Amino acid sequence: MHTTVDREHSSTMLSEGSREDLRLVEGVLRRDRKATAEFVEKHAGAISGYLKRRLAPRIDLADDLAQEVFLAAWTHLKGFRGEASLRVWLLGIARHKVEDHYRSRLRERLAIDDESEALEQTAGSDPVIEDWLDAGRLEEKTRRTIEKLPEHYAMVLQWRYWERRSSQEMAAATGRSEKAIERMLARAREQFKKRWNDE
Repeated sequence: MHTTVDREHSSTMLSEGSREDLRLVEGVLRRDRKATAEFVEKHAGAISGYLKRRLAPRIDLADDLAQEVFLAAWTHLKGFRGEASLRVWLLGIARHKVEDHYRSRLRERLAIDDESEALEQTAGSDPVIEDWLDAGRLEEKTRRTIEKLPEHYAMVLQWRYWERRSSQEMAAATGRSEKAIERMLARAREQFKKRWNDE
């Protein structure tokens, strides 16, 4: 009984930015070339920057993935309601595309990486990987170190720590055992530590 009133009330409560986003979306849906160009121009930088940070060291893949983000956005644009900003909505799509990329590449790598021994971790002697990846003052050194790693090690660390995915989630996504993921994470941490200490 109250849904129409509530919907009308919520539309009047939208911020100016949300109303502008909705106007832009309506233009794109009408196939207005100017609106489409504005849509891409307004958000391409943020999407590209996000993808490059998440894909390092393979930043060469960012352009292709950005195209996938915009194609997915246009496919689902009718569902955009302005509840979050258009940029936040697009970054959500970008995050899923990065996860799809990690899942696909790690599945390939795990298929050929059949090592069975996990590296021994010496308790108390290694810096904590979460601290390395989360500490803002060390972010630049962290990025440089990640960029020196083999691609599959960089991806598994980024997926685990930047995207906050558990070993169990990563195993389910790649179709491999949790032990296989943990072994790869152990090797990746060891490689990260060596390169970190070499800086």
